[in-house]
Amino acid sequence: MHRDARSLLVRIAGTLLAAAVLAGVFVLYTRPTFLVTLIDQMWSCF
Repeated sequence: MHRDARSLLVRIAGTLLAAAVLAGVFVLYTRPTFLVTLIDQMWSCF
C-alpha cells in the first residue's frame, strides 16, 4: 500500500470517528433527563 493511500485511509477513519462522536453527543443532548443531570452536576460544583 502506498503512503498516499494509507494517509487517505487514516484521514477517512478519523473523519468517521469524529462524525460518530458528534452523533453520539447529539443523541445525548436530545434526551431531557441527560440535560437535567448534566446541569445538576455542573451546579453542584459551585
